[in-house]
Amino acid sequence: MWIKLRGWLNKRTPAQVISGYYLLAVSVAVALLRLPGVHLPGVEVAFIDTVFTAVSAVSVTGLTVVEISETYSLFGYFVIMFILQFGGIGIMALGTFFWILLGRKIGLRSRRLIMADHNQFALSGLVNLIREIIKIILVIELVGAFILGFHFLKYYGTWEEAFLHGLFAAVSATTNGGMSITGNSLVPFANDYFVQLINIILITLGAIGFPVLIEVKEYLFTKRSELHYSYRFSLFTKLTTVTYGCLLIFGTLIILVLEFQHYLKDIPWHKSFFYAFFQSATTRSGGLSTMDVSEFTMPTLLILSFLMFIGASPSSVGGGIRTTTFALNILFIYHFAKGNREVKIFRRELHEADILKSLVITILASGMCLLSVMILSITESHLELIEIIFEVSSAFGTTGLSMGITPELSSIGKTVIMLLMFIGRIGLTSFIFIIGGKMTKPNYHYPKERVIIG
Repeated sequence: MWIKLRGWLNKRTPAQVISGYYLLAVSVAVALLRLPGVHLPGVEVAFIDTVFTAVSAVSVTGLTVVEISETYSLFGYFVIMFILQFGGIGIMALGTFFWILLGRKIGLRSRRLIMADHNQFALSGLVNLIREIIKIILVIELVGAFILGFHFLKYYGTWEEAFLHGLFAAVSATTNGGMSITGNSLVPFANDYFVQLINIILITLGAIGFPVLIEVKEYLFTKRSELHYSYRFSLFTKLTTVTYGCLLIFGTLIILVLEFQHYLKDIPWHKSFFYAFFQSATTRSGGLSTMDVSEFTMPTLLILSFLMFIGASPSSVGGGIRTTTFALNILFIYHFAKGNREVKIFRRELHEADILKSLVITILASGMCLLSVMILSITESHLELIEIIFEVSSAFGTTGLSMGITPELSSIGKTVIMLLMFIGRIGLTSFIFIIGGKMTKPNYHYPKERVIIG
């Protein structure tokens, strides 16, 4: 039986196997969330709601049809944190880490799966990449948990409760899980700028991309004599960091401008700034909020939906089309408008295959989200269109922000949102290759002919 299964797996593409592993992870998460003692005494959760929570946790989205603090016990909190950890770091990363602990050799097949799961281009250095990812994420979470835990001592009566909230908040923010055990996300800390700032930092470290964190770590902790004073960050790190920063600034400014005479009216400038700053940061994939986003005006909600659609960076804990995909689209349009055939940035020239891939991902994602909106507008006719658009964008970007409609969804609506969360987590590239299979080179070509466009 095992031999037959292994033979069948060997015939699958890495993308198909990775998707299968994530489906298996969802199944395990469902089983864990149905264990005795996970729920509070007397609380019953429907099976589809358990599946929804499992998919949301594995995809580190944060959309929930039940209130975490009113549904799950202390044991349940740790189960959810474990699932968030598994989903955030990645199936292959944690699997490889445990394999390394057992002293096993990482074979070629496993390395290809790691490549697919983390969007890498080369087989070399993958095991070291996984080690670095695990170490960096765990250190970030532990530091965040201690800082928040000590700070929460002024909010909670015992140190056990304070550090429980600190640990859960650190794991949820770093993995961009978007879940909270306060009962109202970070709304209780709307006036505590320190808590907001720590959460923004944790969200950013989780969403900006593991390769970026590794390069920054190498730059900061390698001896200057070994760097030869000429350390060069990769194009990915430069492009990701600049795009991430621009989107963060754009989101903050646009919220301030659009809500100046609406939600933010008569609010002190510093509180207005942190409202805008935090909501902009959380749209990358964080999902936590310091206010009820449904109180924003229509233009602001559309902008937030657009930012969630873009999502986080590749090889991170977040979803969406990814920041580099958005950057390549903008660069392509800019250079095309100037009549340039090549796309250049930071004294480097981009591969045509990457530009084509970014366009395909954007078109496919737009079509998929549009189809989802159409389906939900039929099955959830009692909801407003903006509520559906916002929910769909949040699910695809694995963000977790909501206008409060998630518990109201029908079984069909929940299924659509679960599919979007799953696809957002595994990535559209993997999703494409699940359908198309292996990439092959043609044996022949037909004569080329021009077509009138535009």
